[in-house]
Amino acid sequence: MDVLVYDPGIERLIDTGGELERVATGFIFTEGPVWDAKRSRLIFSDIPANRQYQWTEADGHTLFREPTGNSNGLTIDDSGALLNCEHSGRRVSRTGMDDGSLIPLATHYDGNRLNSPNDLVVHSNGSVYFTDPPYGVEDSEREIDFQGVYRLDLDGSLTLLVDDFNRPNGLALNADESVLIIDDSAEHHARAFDVQADGSLANGRLLAETDSSVGGGVPDGLKLDVEGNLYMTGPGGVWVYDVDGKPLGVIRVPETTANLAWGGPNRKTLYFTATSSVYRVSAKVQGVRRF
Repeated sequence: MDVLVYDPGIERLIDTGGELERVATGFIFTEGPVWDAKRSRLIFSDIPANRQYQWTEADGHTLFREPTGNSNGLTIDDSGALLNCEHSGRRVSRTGMDDGSLIPLATHYDGNRLNSPNDLVVHSNGSVYFTDPPYGVEDSEREIDFQGVYRLDLDGSLTLLVDDFNRPNGLALNADESVLIIDDSAEHHARAFDVQADGSLANGRLLAETDSSVGGGVPDGLKLDVEGNLYMTGPGGVWVYDVDGKPLGVIRVPETTANLAWGGPNRKTLYFTATSSVYRVSAKVQGVRRF
């Protein structure tokens, strides 16, 4: 594995002498990986192909669902259902794992159609936080002129939390759900927010930055481990930071990385979606478990 080391502390988090393994390839543009622990499989999107795939150790990758509304970010809620951010569908939806049912969850804000929901994370109380940049919609078709971060509550209400991002993209909650981290692809950084008792966000601050001279790509997907260390796709591969946002190193990936997910039986495997392929590496600290 090729790792650009900024700080030796990365050795405590990643097996830098291990293998960067490509587990699947042949796609157009992969995104939105999520680990389905119940079935020991990875589910991910191929956005332009309008498909979702599943991958298992035994069978490799097979088609999971088509069409998908050009789904991007995916996650699993506490019921075991798959939640989808749809680009062309311009909505957040829920797919039943067993019956394949598809239910729209969020389509409009204040009477206007969403741009193109990008990524999402579920809080233990059932609310869903998601980003809504305009990557999947033509400018002429936009009904909302800002790039929002929203909270969708169980009663179906949609609350705008932040509207000053340039291109909000990946987001993740820390282990105790006290902090939400959101990156901005256009500004090349990630910001942290304190999650309040009512679900609102406060005390937004710059947490981590990337360096575009390292390689191609921009901040996109991100995940946290149980200690609060940050793993974010970006220039040259996957950037690893400590809890204070200090860069520890970059796991170099031969394709432009878009998103990542914790998986495996002990949540110590990081799966990366990267253009036409899916890769994985071994970690030494467990990832945050959502559901």
